[in-house]
Amino acid sequence: MVMQDGGTVDVRPGPDPARAAPEHSGAYLATGLCLGLYGGALLAWTVYGITQSSGTAWDFVEGLFNPGASPATAEVLGPYEWSFTVAFLTVAGLSLAQRRVARSAALLCAFLLLAVSLREGIGLLHAAYRDQYSNDPLGSWALATRGLCLLTALVVLTVLFPATEQRGGRPLPPPAGRTPDSPEARWRRLSRICGVLFLITAVVRIGWTVRNLTSSGMSTDSYLRGVVDGSIPGTLDLSATGEFTTVVSILAFLVLGVIAFRGRRDIRGALLAFAAVELYLTVRTVVWLAVTDFFNLSSQTSEGALSMATTAYALAAMTSVVVLATGRGFGPYDGVRTPLGPRLPTSE
Repeated sequence: MVMQDGGTVDVRPGPDPARAAPEHSGAYLATGLCLGLYGGALLAWTVYGITQSSGTAWDFVEGLFNPGASPATAEVLGPYEWSFTVAFLTVAGLSLAQRRVARSAALLCAFLLLAVSLREGIGLLHAAYRDQYSNDPLGSWALATRGLCLLTALVVLTVLFPATEQRGGRPLPPPAGRTPDSPEARWRRLSRICGVLFLITAVVRIGWTVRNLTSSGMSTDSYLRGVVDGSIPGTLDLSATGEFTTVVSILAFLVLGVIAFRGRRDIRGALLAFAAVELYLTVRTVVWLAVTDFFNLSSQTSEGALSMATTAYALAAMTSVVVLATGRGFGPYDGVRTPLGPRLPTSE
């Protein structure tokens, strides 16, 4: 308390704007436990792959960034799963810490896990694919992991969707005026920049996907079957196929790009999580291009030069989104607290 002209001014800080409302603590706790458990399961598969391979732990570390290195866990998980394992565990930690920024990231993870589960469910409609779970020595463990994937997706979506940003059962007050220098205006500018970068990346990826389809001669039906049917690879594999990861990433870029461009205040966590994953995958691609000397050969053809340009754009765009989404000026959870205002002194 501070005395001022015989009155009392309450200068105690209000609730931490970066923390979830107390009534949503259970939802964040359940989210953190489920994502942490599933991330731990993927981590266990990774460790198993390292122990069963002929390579060493250093070979695995090198393979994280160099696709040409010895693939210590290529038969179990791939780079897409490695990156999302880190994302799941990070979002789980933020959820257990009751950080509101984890909500959109957790919902993104849940939608991705639901897509994986639906694809696997379609694959299980084929008897030959179901038999692989019975005949493979690790089939029961793989099936348990798939079941945990679906359970995690359903729990996170169920508990987090109602956990809207409210305090004490009442909606948060509307944002302050959007003057050019206000935090709200700065946040909207940064959000729209991230949205534009994501939408451009989606368009570029669509273009390359169409180009690869036409040049390879693969039919669109066969490609789409590889996206939605988990039995198409013909093997019991926990790693996602290239068709699935490509289409899912395009959809994620489009959806998150539109939401960010519209200036939604709760999208920061999802932007940061997905951009970080895509940045890792892009860096891995750049390392592969450097190892194969593609940098020197790309200038000889127009397609190679275009590939280099789009890769450079992807690297710059994802780095920019990570930096912008990490900055304190981006999200709605870093506002300045204000005093509650003057009030009459009490008898205490």
